[in-house]
Amino acid sequence: QVQLVESGGGLVQAGGSLKLSCTVSSGTFISHAMGWFRQAPGKEREFVAGISWRGGVTRYADSMKGRFTISGDILKNTLYLQMNSLKSEDTAVYYCASGTAVALQTNQYDNWGQGTQVTVSS
Repeated sequence: QVQLVESGGGLVQAGGSLKLSCTVSSGTFISHAMGWFRQAPGKEREFVAGISWRGGVTRYADSMKGRFTISGDILKNTLYLQMNSLKSEDTAVYYCASGTAVALQTNQYDNWGQGTQVTVSS
């Protein structure tokens, strides 16, 4: 069972930055594709960014390109999401997930963290 634990969420003003972290079970990081998703109240969970070291793939949702950066520290088994120029519409619970390939669909990911709340005030 892969365990994922997110942290780093909080309250930030519009235009500000946050860096989310996701600690991953040892041995999982390199072998799996990792993704960040978010879910706002009353909305479906949506893809934010994904990365696969094995496949050399990095992918972003169009609305996050240029503002968000996904990265990871293999030695620390930690996935990151650097979020800059935050907008009120970025307010959501952010989840990290692991799967076999970078994909936009939630059903392509097998394991999920508990989520971390990001609130952007305007």
